[in-house]
Amino acid sequence: MTELPAEFTTYTRQLMGDERFERYLHSFEEEAPVSIRLNPRKPTGKPIDGEEVPWCRHAYYLKQRPNFTMDPLFHAGCYYVQEASSMFLDEIVRQLSIFNFQLSTLDMCAAPGGKSTLLRSALPEESVLYSNEPIRNRASILAENVQKWGYPNHIVTNNYPKDYRKSKLRFDIILCDVPCSGEGMFRKDEATIREWSPQNVEKCWKLQREIVADAWECLNEDGLFIYSTCTFNTKENEENIRWMLEEYDAKVLKVETKPEWNITGSLLEGFNEPVYRFIPGISRGEGLFMCVLQKTSQNSSHSSEQVVPKAGMTRSKAWNKLFQGLEYIVPSVGTNEKKASYPQVELSYPQAMAYLRHEALVLPEETPRGLVEVCFLGHPLGLAKNIGNRANNLYPKEWKIKTTYIPNEYEPILKKI
Repeated sequence: MTELPAEFTTYTRQLMGDERFERYLHSFEEEAPVSIRLNPRKPTGKPIDGEEVPWCRHAYYLKQRPNFTMDPLFHAGCYYVQEASSMFLDEIVRQLSIFNFQLSTLDMCAAPGGKSTLLRSALPEESVLYSNEPIRNRASILAENVQKWGYPNHIVTNNYPKDYRKSKLRFDIILCDVPCSGEGMFRKDEATIREWSPQNVEKCWKLQREIVADAWECLNEDGLFIYSTCTFNTKENEENIRWMLEEYDAKVLKVETKPEWNITGSLLEGFNEPVYRFIPGISRGEGLFMCVLQKTSQNSSHSSEQVVPKAGMTRSKAWNKLFQGLEYIVPSVGTNEKKASYPQVELSYPQAMAYLRHEALVLPEETPRGLVEVCFLGHPLGLAKNIGNRANNLYPKEWKIKTTYIPNEYEPILKKI
């Protein structure tokens, strides 16, 4: 049995009540569910032995956890491995974002990219999404996942929330999946148990309010603000929502759910606004808290003019001026620049895995010289430069897989339909 911190146990039992808390404890004796979300732009089929996640389109629970590293389609961005509770974001966007026009959107704390790629898939085609991560190495991981997902008008930045506030960029939807004490991750990551402390909880809720204060200034009037954590306590959840309602002109929006989803509402006495808490052992996923607020009046010193780069903009002086000093690290994804077309070469499974390990390739004799796009089952993996007797591997070195064990045959996770 996993040993949880005594102070966490005492507080959380009182918060959840004995029945909920016992069901939560029992979840540690069970295997955590494995779930993936398919990329609508790269259709391949449905998972083998997959069961639909009820609150997210194109998402499935798997009966067991395969070795995703050994699947080239995973590296091609055909699907994303994501915890199912986090996919509730799709239900929120589906119900509350009723617009069918271009939206400007910001994911303020976006790494590693699960919610960002989901959000970009759910938004209208011509929308623009900024995905931001303050920590540089995490921003690089975010950039990799965004590029593999392959949507236009998706920009990755490496800045602090205060930089966005200064930039005067304005957005219709802002997602703040804020750094938290990680109580909802205890079942998946024992390191979060060791790192937990009441002092860290205090530190987190104060930091969360600082992030919210900066992000709120970037929200357009009537815009949606989606707040989420992967923790249970009310200090980082309901009490922060109550603070936002007191501090800003805002209202909480309701998301319709089904009883069989077993989503838990507010656990803060006297606070009855609609919030959504996923508790392992009760709902089918890991710990998550979400709430949606709407900005009800202009409460900002910024101009009401919406300042966001539009689809089709290139890296011009106008583009750089709009960024107002923000550092962006994947401009080619966001600017909708014309993509060069290269001859495509289909790789076998062993060749595809060799390519992902950043090894040189020998391509068929009829392959044109120069840059070619290598594919697996029709889905591009990246570029290679064919020089005749071999092809130089242009897959980014920082993305290469380091495993030495490679199966003899491809074991598909997805099946064509």
